[in-house]
Amino acid sequence: MSRFLNGRLRAVEPYTPGEQPRGVQSLLKLNTNENPYPPSPRVLAALNEGEVARLNLYSDPDCADFLRVLADTLGVGRAQVLAGNGSDEVLQFAFSAFAEKGAAYPDITYGFYDVLSRFFGLPSRAVPLREDFTVAVEDYEGFPGMVVLANPNAPSGLYLPLGEIEKLLSQDPDRLCLIDEAYIDFGGESAVSLLPRYENLLVVGTFSKSRSLAGARLGYAVGSEEVIRDLNTVRCSINPYNINSLTLLAGIAALRDADYFQKCCADVAAVRDWTARALRGLGFTVTESSTNFVFAGGHPALSGWAYFEALRENGILARHFDAPRTEDWVRISVGTAAQMERVVDTTKAILSAGKEF
Repeated sequence: MSRFLNGRLRAVEPYTPGEQPRGVQSLLKLNTNENPYPPSPRVLAALNEGEVARLNLYSDPDCADFLRVLADTLGVGRAQVLAGNGSDEVLQFAFSAFAEKGAAYPDITYGFYDVLSRFFGLPSRAVPLREDFTVAVEDYEGFPGMVVLANPNAPSGLYLPLGEIEKLLSQDPDRLCLIDEAYIDFGGESAVSLLPRYENLLVVGTFSKSRSLAGARLGYAVGSEEVIRDLNTVRCSINPYNINSLTLLAGIAALRDADYFQKCCADVAAVRDWTARALRGLGFTVTESSTNFVFAGGHPALSGWAYFEALRENGILARHFDAPRTEDWVRISVGTAAQMERVVDTTKAILSAGKEF
């Protein structure tokens, strides 16, 4: 690092994204929870030559058309939503705006929360999940800063019922709780329905997973008008033109194709559940995922790292988290039915090979 770097940032370890191999056509990429299906045909139609020709103009800093459609879809007021360049940018805005007293989040969850805490120099607290990877909301009692929960959580895939979210919100009305719902469309009920009763709630979502727009970089926040106004203050102080014109059009088109969205989510969930049953039948422990991935481990003859490596040797890229509580587990994104049949068949071959793991 250079001698000019801010001293506070010298100890920051940046977030490590999942591997993004380029030009390896034979590799089945199931490591970053992308949707296996393409965007809605309406998205492709919206990104036409005429719109591309308008890229010489700035995008709408208010994201007005997109946010109007998003608000209608979510059943909230227009002033209750904000758009971000992916949900990661929304998280950055929220940590900057609301975590002055620190941030608390599970010890096993999306790694970007810890990176943001360190980046902003916040007094963070990693709250241990229970032995079965579940969140116990009572463990957050008394923490004065912002509480951040991914629901469903990653990499466990487990969903926390809304009743538990309400308990968390009720612990301290003066403390903001951010619920990151990147995977909510694959299982569970959104906490957006709680907003009329809890002004200390902020819900964050993304178009990367269920809307098949990971490459477009589009996320959003839903909260009270006052909380969203605060986020907009941060946004306009950092990046007022944060969403490009084509992404805004893609987001609107994706929202308007409800049938395609619902079918994709249902198909992913069905293939996920089939995969989980198949892996359990092969001796793995698999969590009850409400997401677009499965979390498998605990096999008596195969360590997590060995399974990850064996899959890669057979052209399947999954994700392994090398930490004490997750080192025996592998996260596998849900692909198409044919792709997940390949995963299961490959796993059978790995196990039958009789290697020493």
